[in-house]
Amino acid sequence: MSELIKHECGIALIRLLKPLEYYQEKYGTWQYGLNKLYLLMEKQHNRGQDGAGIVNVKMELKPGQEYIARHRSVDQNPIKDIFDKVAKGIKKAEKVRPKGADLQWVYENIPFAGEVYLGHLRYGTFGRNSIEFVHPVMRQNNWKSRTLVLAGNFNLTNTDELFNKLISLGQHPKAYTDTVTVLEKVGHFLDEENQLHFRQYKNEGYTNREISPLIEKNLDVQKVLENSSKDWDGGYAMAGLFGHGDAFVTRDPWGIRPAFYYQDDEIVVVASERPVIQTVMNVPASSVHEINPGEALIIKKDGQISTKMVRVPHQRRSCSFERIYFSRGSDKDIYQERKNLGRLLAPAILKAINYDIENTVFSFIPNTSETAFYGLVQGVRQYCNDWKTKQIKERNGNITNEEIQKILELEPRIEKIAIKDVKLRTFIADDASRDDLVAHVYDVTYGVIRENTDTLVIIDDSIVRGTTLKKSILKIIDRLHPKKIIVVSSAPQIRYPDCYGIDMAVLEKFIAFNAAIELLKDHGKAHVIEEVYNKCKEQENLPKEEIVNYVKEIYRQFKPEEISAKIAELLTPEDCGAEIEIIYQSIENLHQACPNDTGDWYFTGDYPTPGGNKVVNKSFINFVEGFSGRAY
Repeated sequence: MSELIKHECGIALIRLLKPLEYYQEKYGTWQYGLNKLYLLMEKQHNRGQDGAGIVNVKMELKPGQEYIARHRSVDQNPIKDIFDKVAKGIKKAEKVRPKGADLQWVYENIPFAGEVYLGHLRYGTFGRNSIEFVHPVMRQNNWKSRTLVLAGNFNLTNTDELFNKLISLGQHPKAYTDTVTVLEKVGHFLDEENQLHFRQYKNEGYTNREISPLIEKNLDVQKVLENSSKDWDGGYAMAGLFGHGDAFVTRDPWGIRPAFYYQDDEIVVVASERPVIQTVMNVPASSVHEINPGEALIIKKDGQISTKMVRVPHQRRSCSFERIYFSRGSDKDIYQERKNLGRLLAPAILKAINYDIENTVFSFIPNTSETAFYGLVQGVRQYCNDWKTKQIKERNGNITNEEIQKILELEPRIEKIAIKDVKLRTFIADDASRDDLVAHVYDVTYGVIRENTDTLVIIDDSIVRGTTLKKSILKIIDRLHPKKIIVVSSAPQIRYPDCYGIDMAVLEKFIAFNAAIELLKDHGKAHVIEEVYNKCKEQENLPKEEIVNYVKEIYRQFKPEEISAKIAELLTPEDCGAEIEIIYQSIENLHQACPNDTGDWYFTGDYPTPGGNKVVNKSFINFVEGFSGRAY
């Protein structure tokens, strides 16, 4: 993607199923679990670089011993920072380790020498980038079975409703965020579950000291999650630990946010992405399982592992942007899907260049669009092969070797044109100077474009705001003096805000939205803006379940090709010599390429949860009223 779009977040959970002695003997270190956690987080650093945190729970310590250790960081390199702190703590403890002390001493005295680990990577999409916003977050209690640790890749649309429900329960939440409301909601029902068991065992004559281990053994994690998540509206993959050692990862009933797991007789591993687990554990894709929408993977203190339904699953609407951009392209399915996205664009591009392969150069905007580019080239080559076959057949044997050779020479011209040169440091304050710096974020390869003759086709995986295209890429590419520049997006037009964890929440930042607004004005239809605004305002106080997405009416006035043409006009830099055309992926092709991940609300406005319609209408109200904040 030519522009940085942030994404929340990455999770990593590890549960060791054997004593530390087992890993020391087999792998040569008791730090086996800790090392795997580090790798899981490093391999997911693409999912969050604003902060990171880890927690370790020890399940078998005596009262008075610290059984939870946590480090969090908002350092420039937060993963390195927290694991440096862990290493420093281990080194400090080792200095006072008695000679001949066994692993039991290690377990009791060295931080992070425990059985359960939870890690989190954060992108600060909306919250301030301070340590208090970094997961894992904790709700501590003197009863271990009431202590709760949470970390998640989530965003809820109805924080206001959840906040008010906490107040109705008699609570006084310390902050108005979905993290706090989720933590307190789960914590409330965890307390209720504990209290229910306590009364039961008390009535049966057990002493208080006898009751605690009974609660830990029989605590119903599924029930806690069912009760606490029933009002959540949004996308989430939520991981949690209870202080006594139970662990879980639960996923939203639409499957919006991803979660995968692997288990054997030594370990249970959970992460946000499948290839990460494959790499870290050296296992095939078939050994890594998806946590199904609406289900929770539950790992009890005694090592019992199960998957339980905690929300009734809805139609699967997993996020297609995960496939297009955010997830690691090393996943076997995602790699093929991205290639297919490029391949399916070939017919539209061939039509746009009037099938003039000889005078066209194909390239891509690094780095995430490279896989789609391979697919595009594959599609163009298929056209070339079909053309060659037809030409030779039509000659019916009446053809010289030289003519055959000339026909066979037709191949797409592939070059690396755009090169991302530096990370821009905007240390200059005035706009003109800053714009000049932005224009040089990308460099270009000189000497491969025939001036005023060649068309340059360059693919990006998505065009969201278009700022980098206009201020940098198109300006620098135009220096090569191509006759025409065709920018191709492997994703459809991004028209609607996301409200499930991707940093795309403000309508007026979308170039497709701005193009539609300009078209309404150009065609004397500005009244549609006021009509849509009034319809949105009329719904403002309705329950989210009754709200209709009226913003669709803004786009309904025009064909996608008309909006694309207007986008090209808006993004063409001043003094640009080349003609600019922009081609977007179609919704139909997106679904063909990614058949199992149909979450396309940013393109279609078809939100999987009721809260989505509330957010998009509020976002439009904000646009008309000139308010720049997020809509939820």
